[in-house]
Amino acid sequence: MAAGIARHGRIEIAYEVEGPADAKPLLLVMGLGLTELFWPEGFRRELVDRGFRVARFDNRDVGASTHLTELGLPSPLVLLGRRWRGYDLSDMADDALAVLDALDWPSAHVAGVSLGGMIAQTMACRHPARIRSLTSISSTPSPRIGRPHPRALAALTLLPARDREEAARQMIRVFRIIGSPGYPRDEEWIREAARRSFDRAHDPDGVRRQLAAIMSATDRRPALRRLRKPLLVVHGDADPLVRLSGGEATAFSVVDSRLVVFPGMGHDLPAALQPAIAGEMARLAVSADERR
Repeated sequence: MAAGIARHGRIEIAYEVEGPADAKPLLLVMGLGLTELFWPEGFRRELVDRGFRVARFDNRDVGASTHLTELGLPSPLVLLGRRWRGYDLSDMADDALAVLDALDWPSAHVAGVSLGGMIAQTMACRHPARIRSLTSISSTPSPRIGRPHPRALAALTLLPARDREEAARQMIRVFRIIGSPGYPRDEEWIREAARRSFDRAHDPDGVRRQLAAIMSATDRRPALRRLRKPLLVVHGDADPLVRLSGGEATAFSVVDSRLVVFPGMGHDLPAALQPAIAGEMARLAVSADERR
């Protein structure tokens, strides 16, 4: 495994890459407020074993990447529809493209979960030549589609953790609400990922800035309808944070799409489903590369 820093203007994006150098390039984009450490090792191993070279990174405002503290805390009115002008999903998509540039990847397969799916969709719409295939997991083309259950949304508005152990306890509470009711959770893994993420950087205002970028986003369905890239949409029918209608709307917007719905899956990546999801992504990549 190798680590590096990609640069998008003054923004620095910390990334890691693993897998054979001659394998199919795959960029993983993480969701709201989570570092790259929340991509499970078992899932990454499944992807490497299926022929991918896997890159992952910390989005701006989390972990070891640049934190835009000068932007301050967005107004709560953003959650009610007021547009926030700090940064948007296109800026975050260009951060991801900077990782491709740093890795010297002219194009790559791209997969994102939740906010990461929104960023990946934005990348494909804005820079289709850089995208070989697109996988959107537990995501939506618009913040107004697949709206969260109020309890799931409330789980994201936690008070700042004072130390790494409190951060671990908070993350367990979040995943008990948004996670998969049909599958067991590896809570010790969640705790350790939360502790290590806290050690990297703890910035609850950064999470709220990312949330403001989500809530200020325009509907991507018109742009997705023009997209001529193969799309895999993965969603759980028990997702309380981005409900299934978000995944359905994403799939129905793209001509060349496949929607895979897992019963009992919530807003996480259960270990029992990771081989199946990785297998779907590998089949998509093989098909896309054959057409190229």
